[in-house]
Amino acid sequence: MYRLKIHTHFAAAHNLINYQGDCENLHGHNWKVEVTVTARELDKAGLGIDFKILKRETKAVLDLLDHKYLNEIEPFVSNSPSSENIARFLFEKLTARLNTDNVTVYKVNVWESEYACASYLAD
Repeated sequence: MYRLKIHTHFAAAHNLINYQGDCENLHGHNWKVEVTVTARELDKAGLGIDFKILKRETKAVLDLLDHKYLNEIEPFVSNSPSSENIARFLFEKLTARLNTDNVTVYKVNVWESEYACASYLAD
């Protein structure tokens, strides 16, 4: 089994729902995103998945969030746009776009700061 990972980022504003503290107020982050996929086999070029494809599909999903107010985007209208929920959202969107018989989205890490990260993984 091969694991491939890319790093990227997006910027957005949000406020946490049902949170008792400063983060319940409108604020923003420059989120760092790490997407890890697995590949069972390599193609004729020796690739599990072309990084160009992985980056393109990830960018398409991140474009849904980049420079937006996350609380106005489904599912975050009623589901707090925490780093945990953002990681799950990205994981599910990327799974729909990338998963094949050979390639599977394995994990999405969402860093809201240099020191704080949430992950969502395949079972």
